[in-house]
Amino acid sequence: MSLRSEIELFLQNAKSIDLDLFPFLANKNCFDSSKDSVYYSGPFWDDEEIIEIFYSFLKGKWLASGEKVRLFEREFSTKFKFSKSLMVNSGSSANLVMISALKKYFGWSDESEIIVCSCGFPTTIAPIIQNNLNPVFVDINMSDLNWDLDQLESKITNNTVAVFSSPVLGNPYDFDRILQLCNKYNIQLISDNCDSLGSKWKNKFLTEYSIAASCSFYPAHHISTIEGGMVSSDNSEIMNIARSLAWWGRDCTCVGAQNLLSCGSCGKRFDNWLDDYDGVVDHKYVFSNIGYNLKPADFQGGIGSVQLKKFDYIHRVRRENKESIDKIFDQIDGIRTIKEDHRAEASWFGVPIVCEDRLLKEKLVAHLEKNRIQTRSYFAGNILSHPGFRHLDDYRNYPNSNSVLSNVFFVGCSPTISQPMIGYMSEVIDRFQ
Repeated sequence: MSLRSEIELFLQNAKSIDLDLFPFLANKNCFDSSKDSVYYSGPFWDDEEIIEIFYSFLKGKWLASGEKVRLFEREFSTKFKFSKSLMVNSGSSANLVMISALKKYFGWSDESEIIVCSCGFPTTIAPIIQNNLNPVFVDINMSDLNWDLDQLESKITNNTVAVFSSPVLGNPYDFDRILQLCNKYNIQLISDNCDSLGSKWKNKFLTEYSIAASCSFYPAHHISTIEGGMVSSDNSEIMNIARSLAWWGRDCTCVGAQNLLSCGSCGKRFDNWLDDYDGVVDHKYVFSNIGYNLKPADFQGGIGSVQLKKFDYIHRVRRENKESIDKIFDQIDGIRTIKEDHRAEASWFGVPIVCEDRLLKEKLVAHLEKNRIQTRSYFAGNILSHPGFRHLDDYRNYPNSNSVLSNVFFVGCSPTISQPMIGYMSEVIDRFQ
């Protein structure tokens, strides 16, 4: 019997004893509405991912980032139409590596400006500051909760080098307009795609319009490798810089099985690599950048390959669940759900719900949570109102972003949410007074 078969048999026997062997698998198929919770998201896993973890640990050639990570990078690039991808240990690290690589590639000077939304998640903004660049903030509009493109254009100056796009919960805004602005002012479009994997504008992935893109594989996201992230681009030089930064600043670009070659992929691994030293040096120990160690474990790449095979199903079910949940909440007076633009195909991260006032939001959230239906705030709301970011700008200049904490929340639409769970959500909403 093969090792993989033995692992499969072990799991079958274990599950016959204990159905809750893997409690981190968020929403089970057997939903008991009298006691079970409807989590807003969670890893959409089955035995395949568990088997891959065991197999990678026991039979993998390398525990740290190796051939399985390299395979996943290639498969991810093919699926989402990139030339190259680099897996790192989180989506936040992906943003850090990406901004750092872009700064070096384009030669952006300190204090160059990158435009961001004032409403969202902090790790879109932190890498800008950590690279001695200036974030310039734009308020949202209330129609789709994405940034106000008229205000965005008014914020562009001679110091602006890029806009850092992060569509709300996977819902694209007017990409025709942002592309027109980028072309008009000769600035780069960068994608924080952590919530938007698979989202499209005019039948093209949002990331196809960007110089570089990040993605997250946190358990709540479209596909999960426990933790993990990806940086992707069609520009090989940007990707080489990104890989160096994520791998201690190392100059060598060998990956996967290339690391096992005695002379490396360049054919001259042992050579005169240092300008002021005339001896032979191993290229693996030449450092061209001040970098980090942001590599994932190899088994995470194996999980990613398994997850990627399920992506089309995940995308379809997220869209179907979003449509069903919209109908449930649209029946409440004073509630509005956000719909996609007719030119877009959103791969929804969640279902955004806009309430007419804070009282209604707090009452509805309390009702849902009391009945074991998880809710989430629209992330940070106005990031400028938080202690770590207040020094960057005056939060009072962004009134729509301020209203998010009072009026907006979201529920999940992950494929871990089954039809019985959606039926239960409908029953709970029917009881809302």
